[in-house]
Amino acid sequence: MVRRALEEAIHQALKEMGLDLRLTVAKAPKDKPGDYGVPLFALAKELRKPPQAIAGELEARLDLPPFVEEVIPVGGYLNFRIRTEDLLKEALRPKEPFPKREGLVLIEHTSVNPNKELHVGHLRNIALGDSLARILYYAGRRVLVLNYIDDTGRQAAETLFALRHYRLTWDGKEKYDHFAGKAYVRLHQDPEYPNLQWGIEEVLHALERGELREDVNRILLAQMATMKALNAHYDLLVWESDIVRAGLLEKALRILEQSPHVFRPTEGKYAGALVMDASPFIPGLEDPYFVLVRSGGAATYYAKDIAFQFWKMGLLEGLYFQPYENPYYPTLRTSAPEGEPYTPRARETINVIDVRQSHPQALVRAALALAGHLELAEGAFHLAYETVLLEGKQMSGRKGLAVSVDEVLEEAERRALAVIEEKNPDHPAKEEAARMVALGAIRFAMVKTEPRKQIDFRYAEALSFEGDTGPYVQYAHARAHSILRKAGEWGEIDLAQATPYERELALALLDFEEAVLEAAEEKTPHVLAQYLLDLSASWNAYYNAKEDGRPATPVLTAPPGLRELRLGLVRSLQETLKTGLSLLGIPAPEVM
Repeated sequence: MVRRALEEAIHQALKEMGLDLRLTVAKAPKDKPGDYGVPLFALAKELRKPPQAIAGELEARLDLPPFVEEVIPVGGYLNFRIRTEDLLKEALRPKEPFPKREGLVLIEHTSVNPNKELHVGHLRNIALGDSLARILYYAGRRVLVLNYIDDTGRQAAETLFALRHYRLTWDGKEKYDHFAGKAYVRLHQDPEYPNLQWGIEEVLHALERGELREDVNRILLAQMATMKALNAHYDLLVWESDIVRAGLLEKALRILEQSPHVFRPTEGKYAGALVMDASPFIPGLEDPYFVLVRSGGAATYYAKDIAFQFWKMGLLEGLYFQPYENPYYPTLRTSAPEGEPYTPRARETINVIDVRQSHPQALVRAALALAGHLELAEGAFHLAYETVLLEGKQMSGRKGLAVSVDEVLEEAERRALAVIEEKNPDHPAKEEAARMVALGAIRFAMVKTEPRKQIDFRYAEALSFEGDTGPYVQYAHARAHSILRKAGEWGEIDLAQATPYERELALALLDFEEAVLEAAEEKTPHVLAQYLLDLSASWNAYYNAKEDGRPATPVLTAPPGLRELRLGLVRSLQETLKTGLSLLGIPAPEVM
């Protein structure tokens, strides 16, 4: 990997100059000499020298990789030009997943209440979590994906109560989770709702005893049909009722009570409650005390989250697992009292939860530290994301204002099919292509933006074959595949015939592995999504290049040797786009 090799050489040279710093190498601007460059302005204060002088001293100390042809000081930058032959060879090299590393990464995502259909707000959670799991696995991590089933929560209790209270019978004409969701909405719109709490409480207690699991599972299976349609993957289901039965909360509290920062005040507003003083690890709090167990004995959801996190990272045991019978995921396992014992013992965890849960997630990390496991606290990461608007509108499931994921998929497929029929009426498999384009549009729209920025999903923009969309990248892949399909026999590649156009395309191909590693390290798929957009743009610029009004980069009609070089670059590009899309959970159609 070119950039990282340059960064390491610069790091070693800086150490010789007395600075243990790592600088980031980036693409050089097109109007500047060289292919990559590093800014030196930040070193001026440290070394008390102008950046131009630092560039000269750094250049003299650099032990550069053999692929560097020239080092070029440019103002306060040090730029590097890569040898064309090495550049092309690297661009043509098949890309493979990185070697596996030690240590398990556990990713929890989706975790939708099992009481109604998935709505558009869940799309971002699923796309972020599933894409990150794929990226981390490719980057060499051992990954386990977990879906938490809150079968003892109030939402599930209210839905099951509503189904019984209104004596509703499913006729099979709609998905069961939609049917159940209508009962939930009806209950919240019922003027008698305040007077029905006793019945809801009875159902809640039955759920806690594990008596209504099959009723919840019926809703969950319908939800999983949607998860499968979104191309999401899971390894484990963990049911909250199993956590309750395993006594994980009590075990976690016993661990925490050994800390001097967890105690029961005898007076004041927290008298009789078990509280945690988070101030050693969350500075600046107006009130540093957080209740784990109320004075009446009821545990808060903070405490439940902490107990579950302790299990994930191997501080607690007690859950059992067995194969989960379902038509969507043949290798999926579920927690169950009669299963085999299993504890992940993850060194790192990633909880994909919206930004409103940032404070509870900070408390989870604080609890790990209070329990004496600073290294685990550092490994507990909250992938926080902002909300999703649909065509400018905010969703509300309780008020019945949410749009379901199933509806979004159906509408996107309908619109994609119309576009395909217009652009390619002779397409051999229009419906399948429309499904792939719709999925690409939805998932790409959910991950292309930095997670902490709000998304406004709009069908027309997401499904466009131009701009920063999934279909734009898919179309770039299909165009490359079309050329390869027509190529026939190949001869020998002649690197010496490369033109500046091949050089530019090769440079774009070089950064794929860098983008994957950066996305894995930063724990955000938008880095890879942006790279795929940039690569597609570079490919389109190459494909459409003109000189004197004529195509400058014909592939199939190029002279022998150059033809093969161009075909090799097109194949590398096609495979890179396909791999990159797959890491975002997006299919790569061969014909669009």
